[in-house]
Amino acid sequence: MKDKKHDQVQSRRLFIKTASAATLTTVIAPTILKASDKTGRKNLVIGQGEHQYEVFHQWAKLPDQFSWQTTHNVAIDADGLLYVIHEGRIEEPDHPSIFVFDPTGKYVRSFGNQFQGGGHGIEVRTEGNEQFLYVCAYQQVKSFAKMTLTGEVVWEKYAPMESGVYRADEDTIREKRWGRDAFMPTNFAFLEGGDFLLADGYGSFFVHRYDKDGNWISKFGGPGDGKGKFSTPHGIWVDNRPGREPQIVVCDRAHHTLQYLTLDGKYLETLEGYGLPANIDTWNDLMLVPELHARVSILNKQNEVVARLGADVERVTTNLDDKAVKEKIRQRPQEWVEGQFIHPHDACFDANGNIFIAEWVATGRVTKLQHVS
Repeated sequence: MKDKKHDQVQSRRLFIKTASAATLTTVIAPTILKASDKTGRKNLVIGQGEHQYEVFHQWAKLPDQFSWQTTHNVAIDADGLLYVIHEGRIEEPDHPSIFVFDPTGKYVRSFGNQFQGGGHGIEVRTEGNEQFLYVCAYQQVKSFAKMTLTGEVVWEKYAPMESGVYRADEDTIREKRWGRDAFMPTNFAFLEGGDFLLADGYGSFFVHRYDKDGNWISKFGGPGDGKGKFSTPHGIWVDNRPGREPQIVVCDRAHHTLQYLTLDGKYLETLEGYGLPANIDTWNDLMLVPELHARVSILNKQNEVVARLGADVERVTTNLDDKAVKEKIRQRPQEWVEGQFIHPHDACFDANGNIFIAEWVATGRVTKLQHVS
């Protein structure tokens, strides 16, 4: 995650204004207690009502020869293995960018050094009897790939020049460059029949549609002020929760909103009241929205907020436009508060409704929230 001008110009006042929207009125006072107070557990419990979780910060343990550099996204496979992608350091080209952990947080394997310096989006997709990783990278890498769960590349693609929105040679020049004619993909969503969507969240602000083999089909979105136009369309998902008509939902991050669209990209509605929403996941009737403004929101099937987890919004967002202040807190773990988040960048459910969260912090952090009620 790069906190560029498009996010910085959205003042804290705008966040506070939108955060007062109706979605907030559905949230009861948060529960924060030591699990040992009632259950004998040692860790903090956070959440509200039926959505309470025991907190395991630093759940994923790296071997000594590796180190995190800004954990970005997480995804889980059918066997409960968690895949974590971090940005990585360009000066460490042999260091992995993707790490795999078993359900206890034990390291299993790592790969993906080709994404070092730009690792960003990762999702698991089931295709027939097989599962695959879809990975995208920004910065100087500027690519997206389909891989096996052990890191073998099925195919790798670059900027879709046929879309007509990129500068000449954007698909061949491997250099870090920002702008609306740059390709800086951030994450995927999957459609029935094999097609998938790729959000160019840091580049053109378009969402691209591809077929199952990674061939470009079409685009929608682009830069603008909402209602089908975006400012940092960072995360994307197909909301097909039971009883809902399948629709695309986009984290329009710099506008602090979620936008709903039809499966062919036509605008439907906007949900307000978020603080730099970064990504989305769903499980049963619930939708999960990690917000870079220091909290994770859970929505019910009616898209009412039923819980806000680990909120440290006031402390983290005060003077956020001051780069020195912002960098200080994300680089100093000694200032982090137990049971609260700094910059949740991605989150996903497992099959039992537990939650895994990757944060945009300099040292990296992956937290497990174990569902307790």
